[in-house]
Amino acid sequence: MVDTLILGGTLLDGSGGAPYSADIAVKNGKIAAIGALRDTPADLLLDASGFCVTPGFLDIHRHGDAAVFRDGYGKAELKQGITTVLNGACGLSLVPFGDAHREDILHYLAPITDGIAPEIPTASMGAYLAALRQTALPLCVGMMVGGGTLRADLCGYRKAPPDDFRVLHRRLEQALSEGARAVSLGLGYAPECFYTTQELIDALAPLQNGNIPIAVHMREEGDKVCEAIEEMLTVARTLHCPLHISHLKAMGMRNWRKRIPQALKLMQNARSEGIDVSCDVYLYDAGSTQLLHLLPPDFLVGGTEAISERLRVPEQRELLRERIRNGRDFDNIAQMIGWDNITLSTLRQPQYQALIGKTLAEASELLQLDPVDCLCQILADEHCAVTMIDRITCEEDICTILQDEFSSVISDATYPTVGLPHPRVYGNCTRLFERFVREKQVLSLPQAVRKVTALPAQAMHLTGKGVLQVGADADINIFRLDDLHERATYLSPCQESDGMDTVLIAGKPAILHGTFTGICNGSVL
Repeated sequence: MVDTLILGGTLLDGSGGAPYSADIAVKNGKIAAIGALRDTPADLLLDASGFCVTPGFLDIHRHGDAAVFRDGYGKAELKQGITTVLNGACGLSLVPFGDAHREDILHYLAPITDGIAPEIPTASMGAYLAALRQTALPLCVGMMVGGGTLRADLCGYRKAPPDDFRVLHRRLEQALSEGARAVSLGLGYAPECFYTTQELIDALAPLQNGNIPIAVHMREEGDKVCEAIEEMLTVARTLHCPLHISHLKAMGMRNWRKRIPQALKLMQNARSEGIDVSCDVYLYDAGSTQLLHLLPPDFLVGGTEAISERLRVPEQRELLRERIRNGRDFDNIAQMIGWDNITLSTLRQPQYQALIGKTLAEASELLQLDPVDCLCQILADEHCAVTMIDRITCEEDICTILQDEFSSVISDATYPTVGLPHPRVYGNCTRLFERFVREKQVLSLPQAVRKVTALPAQAMHLTGKGVLQVGADADINIFRLDDLHERATYLSPCQESDGMDTVLIAGKPAILHGTFTGICNGSVL
């Protein structure tokens, strides 16, 4: 007797190989057998004739550190077939930090994690994961430890590095020993943007000659994206550790169709010399992050209140105006894409509610301000807790990255409690199959399945995930390709995807024939 028997499905096992017909038996949360199993007695029988059967999808780059504790968490993920997520990306993990710089860290993280309930323990990775284990989880959840949070916990958002890297090392090692699956870096954000390359290597010294992946939001993703890759390859080469480039892109029209082939070639060459390096990509031409990301690094010193005060000073605004107009020494997003491609998505002050969904160009006209003055005024009045949706890349580059053998697909989803989320929260995986397999035929169906199963599992060393094989976790999706449909849009993002017939988490149906069951069988990685 087995718990669940899936009969007659077309199996895409995550390897990228050809589909084949077989039955799957599930027992005690694991795949017990694959083959001709029709006569096997089972508590639950699922007829998958005419359906694809795949491993559950992995999203190894989300920012649900706080959202995972909220009511209703997991529905957006499960409806697109996501059964495992990694949070804590971009160096901006919600843990670990203590009291010394607590308020500064919470304010800085607010646009990314949002809705941080006071009962969520943040002092240690162990305490956070213990609280997560006490939560009814509809899917499997793991955490990365953010290098930015570790540094901010020691010395806030000052420019100088920690006085003693040994303290940072102990805290990094503790977070990993308590269950963090990887180390995430956010070199485009404070305070990690203040590291030199050598200081970054020094900060990551405990990873030397180890097997812990580094997942990095690089220092630059526009004009100097290739130089940023070379910097991170230097880090990986020096430390002899695995490297994963997060959300690879080339921001700005002047970089479209030019930088990405070279970027992929750099990684290919590094692999030929023995460096374990991979990358991922999200499937939209717009990203979403802090509005602060428009500022040069020197404007980010001191934390959000210091930034807010700085932006109220006329001389500082003039300096910023000049930096944005002519600066090439940082990821100058406003210059690269223009104010009309930057949309305000999260605002909290009553006087700015009408600006949600407006571009900065439109907001400037409405407020009768120069765009830089508009940016400064909104950031200062909102204490920097503002998010944007910025149209930064092109679909041709996305297709090029998708076709690389070592690229995974991620969402980079953030979870604002007000304003407009990005549609990728609800539709990223569905978009992969609907647009890039069915419509554009950029990938075959087996290739696309591999991009959200075996490849991300390999990159983050998640054993038992992302494959259909005996002994693997029984996280399994059943669907028809033609049924998958992304409903989320930029104007109406909070719409769950259509088309997932059945989603099993550790062998139990979280979705059965298109309907949520209410079963929470997820676990903490």
